Amino acid sequence: MGRYPFFLLTFFFIVSSMVAPIHSQKQALALSRLYQNKVKGSSAIDKSHFKPIHHISRTSVHPQQGMKEKDRIRMLPGQPRVSFNQYGGYVTVDQSAGRALYYYFVEAQHYSKESLPLLLWLNGGPGCSSLAYGAMVELGAFRVHSNGKTLYKNRYSWNYAANVLFVESPAGVGFSYSNTTSDYDKSGDSKTAVDNYVFLLNWLERFPEYKDREFYIAGESYAGHYVPQLAHTILQHNNKANQTHINLKGILIGNAVINDETDTKGMYDYLGSHALISDETADGINKYCSFSSEETSTECEAVNEEIARDIYYLDIYNIYAPLCHNSSLTVIPRKPSVVNFDPCSDYYVYAYLNRADVQEAMHANVTKLDHDWEPCSDIISRWGDSPSTIIPLLQEIMADGLRVWIFSGDTDGRVPVTSTKYSIKKMKLPVKTKWHPWYLDGEVGGYTEMYKGDLTFATVRGAGHQVPSFQPKRALSLIKHFLAGTPLPDTSRYD
Repeated sequence: MGRYPFFLLTFFFIVSSMVAPIHSQKQALALSRLYQNKVKGSSAIDKSHFKPIHHISRTSVHPQQGMKEKDRIRMLPGQPRVSFNQYGGYVTVDQSAGRALYYYFVEAQHYSKESLPLLLWLNGGPGCSSLAYGAMVELGAFRVHSNGKTLYKNRYSWNYAANVLFVESPAGVGFSYSNTTSDYDKSGDSKTAVDNYVFLLNWLERFPEYKDREFYIAGESYAGHYVPQLAHTILQHNNKANQTHINLKGILIGNAVINDETDTKGMYDYLGSHALISDETADGINKYCSFSSEETSTECEAVNEEIARDIYYLDIYNIYAPLCHNSSLTVIPRKPSVVNFDPCSDYYVYAYLNRADVQEAMHANVTKLDHDWEPCSDIISRWGDSPSTIIPLLQEIMADGLRVWIFSGDTDGRVPVTSTKYSIKKMKLPVKTKWHPWYLDGEVGGYTEMYKGDLTFATVRGAGHQVPSFQPKRALSLIKHFLAGTPLPDTSRYD
């Protein structure tokens, strides 16, 4: 994909400006900010294909004796009692630069935790925290009460299915940091992949019982880049002598940024097909706005303004969800519900993770950062490389025999199901099992289609961009079937 037309630059500005600058919407803004920069000819973001990373020195792996026990979290402030272990701490990925990534790890709450797989979860952005989103509002063991001080259990946590590892990457995200501040000017896809790989090598030295365990990588949104890039890096180095062999079995990506061209077309088509814009506006996009020229017309600008008005007062990341109208913390916690997601949850997480007692318990912020913990980074100043497509990586990963699942919450308007379907279609894979509903509790959980080459696509009905937040039980069913390598449940009964 070549240079972006001015029309796209205009629209991405609209998407960025349609929401107020509050904590709960930072993840929404991060992706749009990247797209704005990618479409600027002066941005110097490298959009070429992801290049294999061949040279990672064994000297990047350091002794980890005694570190695991130091990282054990006895109990988080305000935490209900649980039967599983949890850990948190730092893994240095570059000693000379003083660069370290923060991780949070929860063992499986299952009698057979010793045999269950290791699952790494990555959030995207780029620049957003897997602790902020994955661990605290999506698939983690706890969620935060509205008082910002206490926690309650997530009965659909993914640590019912796996031992789950969250890492804040790259450096500059969340509690992760570098003592070399110029590192924050050098962030990008390739550097993130290298640091995540070095993190894993060192983490496995700290937790050696997981070295031979089945390993899976999952994530959402811009992790549609992170997950395949890390998987590709692992596969490259598994084939080298004297390198740690990581027992990678598969990847899972949700509402994932995969291919810029189809992601963009799918977004516009979703807006039109879900009655968020008028037929006239949808027609005007194709009639007045060129996708191949950087010139724009007054008619095209008028269409963009119409779209901005139409979607201003809704959450584009879940078009049917309520907005957060009162972000204030409460003295007495409101009655929580894992099933009915609270749209103000990000505010509760922000308050909780910035408490000194929480940071001490989690072994976080040990260097006393000069900024608050934020769900998405304010200090990463530029992004150096972001390929326009990840499809070649997915094809290579499938050719290496790994399981690849792509899922899509069907109420997300930012990286919608239409975008994902268009991207998969570009791969031109033969269908192995045709499109059909999958079921949970006697009703449709979503729809799925399986392709030759071990690619499964699944939708999750009624879920937005952060699928486990909005449909936690369906998301747990999805991850269980993915890890087991079994098809999502079908039925032969239609009476």
